[in-house]
Amino acid sequence: MNEDGNMNTTADMANKASELRPDIDLNDPKLGLKIAAERLSIVRYVFLVQIEDGIASAAQRASLEYADAVLIGWPETDSPEVVDLDDAQLKIVREHMELMEGYIGKYSQMEHDGDLDGMTDTLIRITERVAEVRRLYQPDFPLPTFAEIRRVVQDEWDEDMGKIDPKEDNPTAGEIEEETESADGAAGEGGQA
Repeated sequence: MNEDGNMNTTADMANKASELRPDIDLNDPKLGLKIAAERLSIVRYVFLVQIEDGIASAAQRASLEYADAVLIGWPETDSPEVVDLDDAQLKIVREHMELMEGYIGKYSQMEHDGDLDGMTDTLIRITERVAEVRRLYQPDFPLPTFAEIRRVVQDEWDEDMGKIDPKEDNPTAGEIEEETESADGAAGEGGQA
């Protein structure tokens, strides 16, 4: 307690954090890099669990791929690729982290409400904040944008959907029967040894 009888909440919170995570040095200027990766990894996993029971939409796939692209090859804080930041850059990291945490709070509520579309959009926002943190600490690492990931995933999605639902307008009954016989014949030949 201080002289006014109030507890020093910042110090108390720091002590509690140290007890929960003794591997974290709260004075480490590279702590934001570590926390950003851990938080995105958790959010990404929650999203994956939510979409695994169905066929993921192109938007869902793209948001997941974007998170993966930002996390891939994540550096350790002592990596030579990680630069030291000045006070102004550390302030920007804190701002990105605060935005990220705000989005994570909304994301948790969306998960509770079963709002998968909202979770999809919010995962993108969280990933963007984490990407900005990584860009500051690892400026030479090339990170894709969500738009780049989305284009590739949309092309793959369109191709996959084309395989499921061919673009033939109205096949005749004869064409369907012929396709079925052809598939049955191929399956029968594959089963004979």
